[in-house]
Amino acid sequence: MYSSPNSGVSSISDGTSNGSDSKKQKVEEAPPSRVLHIRKLPNEASETEVIALGLPFGKVTNILTLKGKNQAFLEMGTEEAAITMVNYYSTVTPHVRNVPVFIQYSNHKELKTDAGNQRTQAVLQAVSAVQSGGSPSSDVQEALAAASSPVLRIIIDNMFYPVTLDVLQQIFSKFGTVMKIITFTKNNQFQALLQFSDPVNAQQAKLALDGQNIYNSCCTLRIDFSKLVNLNVKYNNDKSRDYTRPELPAGDGQPSMDPSMAYSKDSNSLLGKIPGAMNPLSAAAAAAAAAGRVALGGQAGSSGVLLASNLNEEVSTHESGHPPPPPPPHPQGVYGDVQRVKILYNKKDSALIQMSDGNQAQLAMSHLNGQKMYGKIIRVTLSKHQTVALPRDGLDDQGLTKDFGNSPLHRFKKPGSKNFQNIFPPSATLHLSNIPQDVSEDDLRLLFTNGGGAVKAFKFFQDHKMALLQMTTVEEAIQTLMDLHNYNMGGSQHLRVSFSKSTI
Repeated sequence: MYSSPNSGVSSISDGTSNGSDSKKQKVEEAPPSRVLHIRKLPNEASETEVIALGLPFGKVTNILTLKGKNQAFLEMGTEEAAITMVNYYSTVTPHVRNVPVFIQYSNHKELKTDAGNQRTQAVLQAVSAVQSGGSPSSDVQEALAAASSPVLRIIIDNMFYPVTLDVLQQIFSKFGTVMKIITFTKNNQFQALLQFSDPVNAQQAKLALDGQNIYNSCCTLRIDFSKLVNLNVKYNNDKSRDYTRPELPAGDGQPSMDPSMAYSKDSNSLLGKIPGAMNPLSAAAAAAAAAGRVALGGQAGSSGVLLASNLNEEVSTHESGHPPPPPPPHPQGVYGDVQRVKILYNKKDSALIQMSDGNQAQLAMSHLNGQKMYGKIIRVTLSKHQTVALPRDGLDDQGLTKDFGNSPLHRFKKPGSKNFQNIFPPSATLHLSNIPQDVSEDDLRLLFTNGGGAVKAFKFFQDHKMALLQMTTVEEAIQTLMDLHNYNMGGSQHLRVSFSKSTI
């Protein structure tokens, strides 16, 4: 832990003189960087707890803490991981020891810390080992002990399959003695409180499991510390369990606990044999899932309307100032079904976009905010509007509002569709499907270069009905996806295009 701002680094400052917001000094927002500046940390915050903020989004490669200023700098492995982290924490306030902290891009592109600082490197390596399921060293054990509560609050996102109390016990018992579990549903989400015998075990479980899937591509764990330090369990049934007191009654109309489920120190029940169990999501997908992605139809959350700004006006409107007919597809359609779009009359670089529900809006925002489209970095935020109103009958709004309610481009009409399992952040690699048998690699390369981009790599799947195609940049991939998703390949076959998590 650095004890002074200059320990191991040459005078770093991001325009803030201390951990509090200064009214006299307004800091301009820095451009995206893989180095993040974290402010208002509690005095007792450890390096491990700061690193834990970044772990769900990818590898953390360096850290510098400025203890006297309640600040830290965190270097992520990639700029994409840092962008995803900032986008996620712009909608969900990050906490360290139940204290809200502030995260922004740093003006620095990398952290040049003292290479001889072996403690910091040891902590980074040990935390990476914990994330991979290894055992922490004694140094990190000490840092992990800073967690004050042995109780974790667990939310299950993207819940395709039922998650039971016994499933949670099997997963979390890998990290220590699980004493008690209480499950409940809140805001249409399955949640649980789980108590370990030791706060260190709770911290280890949080570091290793937060943002991971229980089953392949679904049932994502979102984990925080609870403010409670002890759970009071009255009944042993399928909703609550005290493994230290198997004699507790089941309660009215509830199935009783199997005595064999009482905690045993020799217990070694894990979910390792379930196909795909505990596979980590890609960093951005983990963030999106944690941001509230629920793939079950009909579950409305917050407003389903987005405000997209800093759009390229030449693309969103004709020279006359009117949108081109028909309007181009929207990248938001990759993350949900766009219902209506309204280009703002007095600000034509901005548009209101209505998704099917609040979860889809959150997902689109977490993936698209900060991405580059048609040469401009777009901003995507949740709107205060609940719906996008259509113009009244007889009123000409110059074609600024379009209704996509019956669009053939919708990917998520069918509840539980496989498309929900193939949602990934924007990437240079695209996944193509529904390719006709007579279409060759050269045909597809030509099609995807017509828009002005360049195809860097191509790979057919074995049956030639699907392929991976890599553009030179993420921006080119976004543009070609908008242009070519649902492209008529002849007959009744329409090409399907989505972002891929793979590379060629």
